[in-house]
Amino acid sequence: MTTLLHAPETKSAGLDPAQDDLRYSFESYRLANDERLAEIESRGSADPLLDEKVARIDASLDETRRRIDRVALDRARPALGQDGLRDPLSHEHKAAFVSYIRSGEAGGLKRLEAKALSAGSGPDGGYLAPSTIEAEILRRLATISPIRAIATVRTISSGSYKKAFSTTGPASGWVAEAAARPQSNSPTLAELSFPAMELYAMPAATQTLLDDAIVNIDQWIAEEVEAAFAEQEGAAFVSGDGIDKPKGFLAYPTVADASWSWGNIGVLNSGVAGAFAASNPSDILVDLVYALKAGYRQNAAFVMNRKTQAVIRKFKDANGNYLWQPPASAGAPATLLGFPLVEAEDMPNIANNAVSVAFGDFRRGYLVVDRAGVRILRDPYSAKPYVLFYTTKHVGGGVQDFAAIKGLKFAV
Repeated sequence: MTTLLHAPETKSAGLDPAQDDLRYSFESYRLANDERLAEIESRGSADPLLDEKVARIDASLDETRRRIDRVALDRARPALGQDGLRDPLSHEHKAAFVSYIRSGEAGGLKRLEAKALSAGSGPDGGYLAPSTIEAEILRRLATISPIRAIATVRTISSGSYKKAFSTTGPASGWVAEAAARPQSNSPTLAELSFPAMELYAMPAATQTLLDDAIVNIDQWIAEEVEAAFAEQEGAAFVSGDGIDKPKGFLAYPTVADASWSWGNIGVLNSGVAGAFAASNPSDILVDLVYALKAGYRQNAAFVMNRKTQAVIRKFKDANGNYLWQPPASAGAPATLLGFPLVEAEDMPNIANNAVSVAFGDFRRGYLVVDRAGVRILRDPYSAKPYVLFYTTKHVGGGVQDFAAIKGLKFAV
């Protein structure tokens, strides 16, 4: 009987140990199974001990493969909690940060930030929160901040994000294969700049809560700051003036869509000051949809507040069907004329000259810029007996494609 092939004492250099085990297990399985098949062919049956050996090696193969799959899954899983802190430095950062939050002991964080040569740390700027907390805050903001949820979001490491664009469109044309290539005009380029401004929140906690070891610090901080951050972001992304805050899409100049040009938001008038038309009021919504080019309509959405939505919800088509439809499933948005409807409370109410409805592809039209890093400063003195946590992140935003967003103005 052929002996089972054993893995050598020294594994092959450069191979993952689990992968190495899998290779040798399979080789053992191949030899044992070949022997079993040879016995069946020559004698009509295999030795029961050999059958048992093959089954045992087969089970070992399955277990090794499952172990490899688990390792691959762990490596691919985002580090959103304590279990994801595989990197020793990240684990050290998390432990030092939790010690700082609970007791105010900052020695560990000072050493880590000194190693990283980071600037602005310490008593003046607070300490950098672990990536788990930043990821949890951003995840929650993406869920409850309406414009962030539909816009393009980019993470940067500097203070601003700059994007070049051509004001005259690309220089291109058709030409025959053997024809001379005419010299094209040089493109006229301009630059859009999106600075990241400081956004802060200041949640408070009792020392009793901080002393409770079962309290998840990541989750608590994210829960405390999410509403404050989302409220400030929501207002800025809609109507922020760009001074120490993002610039909202309604803060840009508006022009009649028939005379639209780059740098402006094209709008259609409702035909009545501060109201929809008395007859066929929904016609202007159809016009708004088709004011947007086809390439943008594919991923477009309506944006309005709940009071405007309450007015539009009553509109019907010629067949008596409501234009507004409830969400088709849990977590899905309501629809208007077949397009998603995003409720943003910071959109203006219906009033004279107000742009109360926006429609467009906000993924292409609006850019949100997040500067990497969330800083937290512990303040146990300003509001005794409570401990304040001055939490800051840097956010910017602005329109990046003025052709992708249209507005409905309630004016003659």
